[in-house]
Amino acid sequence: MTIAISLKVNDGVVLAADSASTLVGRDETGGPSGVVNVYNHANKVFNLRKGLPIGAITWGSGSIGPASISTLAKDVRRRFSGKDPDHSDWHLDPDNYTIEQVAERLRGFIYDELYVPAYDDWPDDQRKPDLGFIVAGYSSNAAMADEFQIAIVNGDCEPPLALRQGETSGLTWNGQPEAISRQLLGFDPALPDVMQNLLGVPQDQIGPAIETIRSALQSPLVQAAMPFQDAIALAEFLVDLTIKVSRFAPGAPTVGGEIEIAAISKHEGFKWVRRKHYFQRDFNQEDFRARYES
Repeated sequence: MTIAISLKVNDGVVLAADSASTLVGRDETGGPSGVVNVYNHANKVFNLRKGLPIGAITWGSGSIGPASISTLAKDVRRRFSGKDPDHSDWHLDPDNYTIEQVAERLRGFIYDELYVPAYDDWPDDQRKPDLGFIVAGYSSNAAMADEFQIAIVNGDCEPPLALRQGETSGLTWNGQPEAISRQLLGFDPALPDVMQNLLGVPQDQIGPAIETIRSALQSPLVQAAMPFQDAIALAEFLVDLTIKVSRFAPGAPTVGGEIEIAAISKHEGFKWVRRKHYFQRDFNQEDFRARYES
């Protein structure tokens, strides 16, 4: 599991995630057989085009076949940068692109080119891996940022969904949602099932009851006009909250590792706020600088 946050305010978008990657074993039928290990060095936040205010965050499956999502994100970034001669038409013109077009391209690459062929022979009675992305940033000459979500659910993938466009602000969290849902909404995502199956609440009353609970207990922490630094701090807090809950909850700590944060603004573009590195700076000065600026 993971926690992946996209938080939009007037000054830009913050992308924040943990670094855990869970390896799940398979039984003789190919079905899941439990957690084998949890690795805490996965990359889930990406700059999709160096020099442009475009980023993405991912959750769900950490790979498609043998290739990690991190490597695949760099593959598509190469296309957007015009460095792939076989896909020269993918090159993004800084003066003529939209975030929606970027999201559509990413969906085509991840889902149509890679995911569908990889799971074409997957057994019909087994659920296919889920995988999601949010593409966020500024279209050419745009005053405000946009966010689009790509969701692969059991092998199906709809076109990119517009989350927030123009002046709309807010927060989206994906992966392991319980801790943030309780903090912000005042209830666990499992509450509707508890109401129906354990309390016997009629189905037609659950929706209105949930809205009443949300109205009474929610914590409106995201404000459109909040300073960008405070939006960054809020995103970090919510990821850290989920990590700590996962640490102390029974079972494997499936959210953890270092927190990575990227901030995307109109004038500064895509900037890393926090990022882990797997090599020492003293030995790789040029590589460190290039990775930090990517």
